[in-house]
Amino acid sequence: MTAGRDWNRAFDNMAHVAGSAQLPAHWAAEGAVYRASGVRVEQDIAYGDAPREKLDIVWPKGTPKGLAVFVHGGYWMRLEKAHWSQFAEGARARGWAVALPSYTLTPNARISQITQQIARALTVAAERVAGPIRLSGHSAGGHLVARMLCQDTALPAAVLARIEHALSISGLHDLRPLLHTGMNETLHLDMAEATAESPALHRPLPGARLTAWVGGGELPEFIRQAQLMAMMWDGLDAQTRCVVDSVHHHFSVIEALKDPQSPLCDAFLG
Repeated sequence: MTAGRDWNRAFDNMAHVAGSAQLPAHWAAEGAVYRASGVRVEQDIAYGDAPREKLDIVWPKGTPKGLAVFVHGGYWMRLEKAHWSQFAEGARARGWAVALPSYTLTPNARISQITQQIARALTVAAERVAGPIRLSGHSAGGHLVARMLCQDTALPAAVLARIEHALSISGLHDLRPLLHTGMNETLHLDMAEATAESPALHRPLPGARLTAWVGGGELPEFIRQAQLMAMMWDGLDAQTRCVVDSVHHHFSVIEALKDPQSPLCDAFLG
């Protein structure tokens, strides 16, 4: 890996998508409207002692079919669960309970510590919701759910036995290029951690099933990251596929999670 390429530009989704600087405020407002719409949302369930070690569960009508999880992105540096409540709707409408965890952001935690937090969050959510488990995450969240299926996972065996599939949407699977970005002033990655935290460089758990989903209008690096993940784990006997979704960009690609009939929800829930 060299610094010859402009890696800042390769990962700069805000510059790539016009008007995207307004999206966090839009998501926060939309999430607040969704939580006030009458859906049952159990908020701020603690899964640890840190201030951001909390998760929400959006409950369906009746007994849940199982637990669906959505882990948010933001380059491990920004955003929190309240921005994303509305993205639970597709799974909730199909009868699943949806857990949305927050986690400590860098630089207050290293990415390796965030990986451990997500394992704890999933364990607590799994204690509250019976049945099969489906994982999803966007961008940095895609990285985090893929890490749950690596052989060094911190998840307990009882939780792993219930996980049927992980959906990494525009996920980051090879973290080494981030060493050459300005973001690393906040991420504080070194080569050892970037390698250890790259799902594409790990062996998957036996029988792991993962879909790498990415928008066709995304930055080339995100398409490479999705293709790399599927190719690497396919060669290690995991069940993988890569889906390049139309002309969607990094932010529009997740909108289909709100639609219970969308192909993205089908990929998530089966």
